[in-house]
Amino acid sequence: MAYKCELGNGQEVYIENQGVQTLVTLASSGPGQQQQASTGFQTGKWTVPPTLFRTATGVILRIESEQGQSFVQLQGGGISTMSGTPALSNAEVLSLQQVETRPNKSMPPMEPMKPMEPMKPMEPMKPMKMGNMEMNMNPMQMRMGNMSMQVGSGSSASFGKHFCPQCGASVTPSDRFCSNCGHQL
Repeated sequence: MAYKCELGNGQEVYIENQGVQTLVTLASSGPGQQQQASTGFQTGKWTVPPTLFRTATGVILRIESEQGQSFVQLQGGGISTMSGTPALSNAEVLSLQQVETRPNKSMPPMEPMKPMEPMKPMEPMKPMKMGNMEMNMNPMQMRMGNMSMQVGSGSSASFGKHFCPQCGASVTPSDRFCSNCGHQL
C-alpha cells in the first residue's frame, strides 16, 4: 500500500507501508535540480490509511497502526517523528492518492562505455610540394633549390647533394643544365 500527495512548490510526499515499517519519501524538483529524502519508521501494520494535515508550521502525517498513532513532521526538506500528539483542530486535511508503489525519480544508470576501436595506422604521407620546395616525412628529407637535407636512416643530416629545382633530379655543382629535364641551373 502506498499513497502520494502533491504539497505544492514542486514538492510531493510518498507514504508506503512495508510490513511493520512506514517509509516516507519527500521529493522536490525545481528547474535543473531534484532532491529526495527518505526515512523509515517502525510503526507496525497500518489499520487505516494515513492522514496528511497542513498546519502553520508545516505538514504532519498521522499513521494509525496496530501499535497506536504515530506522527511525522515534514518541514522544508526534513522528515522527523514527533513525540506526542500535535494540535490538529485548525489544520487542513490534504487528500492522498493511492498509488501502486513509490515511483523512482532518480536518474537511470548510465550505460557502460563501449570500448574504443583501435586507430587505423596512418597512411604514408605523400611528398609535399610548394614552389621549388619539396618535403618527405619518411625518411625526413627536404629539398629547396639546389640544397637538400635528410634526417634519419642512419645519418644525422647531410648537406651537399644537389637537385634540379624544376624536376628534383640529382645534379652536380658543375652541371649547367639538368640532364633529366634540360632546365638551366
